[in-house]
Amino acid sequence: MDTQAVVLDADQQIAAERLAGIATRVGRRWRRPRGLYLWGGPGRGKTMLMDRFYASVSSKHKRRYHFHSFFAQLNAAIHEHGTLDKAADGLLGGVDLVCFDEFHVHDSGDARLVERLLEHLFARHITLVVTSNYPPAQLLPNPLFHHMFEPTIERILEHLDVVSVNGPQDYRRLGGKHTGFAAGEYIVGESPVTGRAQVPVAHRLMNARVAENGALTVDFAELCGIPVSAADFLELAREYDHWTVCDVPELSTVSPDWVMRFVNLVDVLYDADYPLSIYAAVPLAELGGESARVPDLYRTVSRLSELVSSESERVG
Repeated sequence: MDTQAVVLDADQQIAAERLAGIATRVGRRWRRPRGLYLWGGPGRGKTMLMDRFYASVSSKHKRRYHFHSFFAQLNAAIHEHGTLDKAADGLLGGVDLVCFDEFHVHDSGDARLVERLLEHLFARHITLVVTSNYPPAQLLPNPLFHHMFEPTIERILEHLDVVSVNGPQDYRRLGGKHTGFAAGEYIVGESPVTGRAQVPVAHRLMNARVAENGALTVDFAELCGIPVSAADFLELAREYDHWTVCDVPELSTVSPDWVMRFVNLVDVLYDADYPLSIYAAVPLAELGGESARVPDLYRTVSRLSELVSSESERVG
């Protein structure tokens, strides 16, 4: 979305005003501004608002991350420095402002790390602004573990004001963008590209169709059917900036683990704004099946709606 010409809806306007109030106070020694937690469904403009706010903050002591990317860097830094505090200090230094896009907690193992990270940020009086598809009360929704995260949710509410950006329109579905990620295509049919290339990923070799000159063409099962993480996709994205994923099935027919990897892949490529083309067995409206099976799948479908849609020889 054009951050200068965009006309804000009611929720976006409220959020923009709250962000503007923070922007004028970032870096003050006294009465540092409270942070903000923007939540709402996919395509509601949360990232646009955050990016516009971030650009308006004059301080150089600021950092903006996609949460996947930050977590990958944090884990690597913990391995290097030995403790979370040293790792976070190494990544963030003396910043006044940290922005996290797509903040979420689905995994009980990650929850403890998120808890410690937030305590680190709050203890150092760093202003935190996050976007999320979930209100704080719905973080780590698994009923077996949610109660363990409730003290952290209370800490979030102590330090961040919560604002809903959840208007009725998914703006991605309006189209209009044709560059970066949206330069790709969503094609119902089979890819005509053939070939064989081996690509190192997650300490193994993955079979791709094409892997050269910054372009990667690979089958869904090869990419999402092996135990890879968002950090592995981030590593691949450093080498390949044009992606094509072939033979994508209707996602309710495969393991939720495979679907979650696909969600992570689309998140990484969307945040990097790399072109992604999909060759799928079904139209996009049918791709997700029961989206509730996998957290964030509905965000993936929203993001794929930016791609040019066409149909070749129908699969099956």
